[in-house]
Amino acid sequence: MSLAIVHSRATLGIEAPLVTVEVHLSGGLPAFNIVGLPETAVKESRERVRSAILNAQLDFPQRRITINLAPADLPKTGGRFDLAIAIGILAASEQVDARRVAHTIFIGELALTGEVRRVNGILPALIASHREGRHCVIPAGNEADAALLPTAGIVLCGHLLDLLRHVRAEALLRKPDAPAPDAPAHTLDFCDVVGQDSAKRALVIAAAGGHNVLLRGPPGTGKTMLASRLVTILPPLTPEQAMEVAAIQSIAGRANKPGAWRQPPFRAPHHTSSAIALVGGGSTLHTGEISLAHHGVLFLDELPEFSAKVLEVLREPLEAGYVQIARAKYQVRLPASFQLVAACNP
Repeated sequence: MSLAIVHSRATLGIEAPLVTVEVHLSGGLPAFNIVGLPETAVKESRERVRSAILNAQLDFPQRRITINLAPADLPKTGGRFDLAIAIGILAASEQVDARRVAHTIFIGELALTGEVRRVNGILPALIASHREGRHCVIPAGNEADAALLPTAGIVLCGHLLDLLRHVRAEALLRKPDAPAPDAPAHTLDFCDVVGQDSAKRALVIAAAGGHNVLLRGPPGTGKTMLASRLVTILPPLTPEQAMEVAAIQSIAGRANKPGAWRQPPFRAPHHTSSAIALVGGGSTLHTGEISLAHHGVLFLDELPEFSAKVLEVLREPLEAGYVQIARAKYQVRLPASFQLVAACNP
């Protein structure tokens, strides 16, 4: 068989669209081409995949190899497609049974030794695959994210050879461990604040009603201390809210802390932050501070020191609860529903 089709998932905001990896082996001079709007890191997977297959003592076909990542107009970034490409090549060269890998999602970056490394943004892919009832093979380094979901259909892979033994039913890969119980709420405590009865009452009302807060007072009066403890009196996140927050943390490359994933986030960007740092975007799409504060608290200390342009970009997220960023022909919607706490001097 010279054609094999396997599946993976890309990242597009907190969405994880399905990517079909089509591998075709044909005659002619040996070559290795990847098409389908791959960025540099995806193109470089050619060398990672070749070395990983050879160092795993497997046969790398000396033929013309064409990899198509469909849909062709969806931007593909990162090394998350390495594992799917490697399995596709092994299936097309009949080293594994293509029927056993046709309906499984493969996500993972390959080292030159064949080791499977963790990738960012795995949780949205797992959520989407769980909804569709698809099985997933992911890096063992992403176990903390996988433990947040029901583990049926998710297996952890540490090396390419382990995956081959799993596909051949020689030795099955292990599933993620059960999630850890909820950890203590916070290291900070609202009762640390002594005095400031009016300010504490205002924060309690804000926490109960989801209001924004402006703290005004001379330096040293405890504005930062009060703001950092507002998040400790917010109610725990619902499972749906916690999953949204965990997905954003996964995209940003931040590991979710076991047992603490239902705690509202707290973000305090410096007043020199740019508009893109707050909103997100850039040439390589990344999440901004307002999305990282989703369902939590965004604290702007020294509010007058922020530029007018930066403060203006906060208006739409405060009104709509999300921010929309153009990415190629796609409109990426990042959730950004947060409580704004600002502090300034008289």
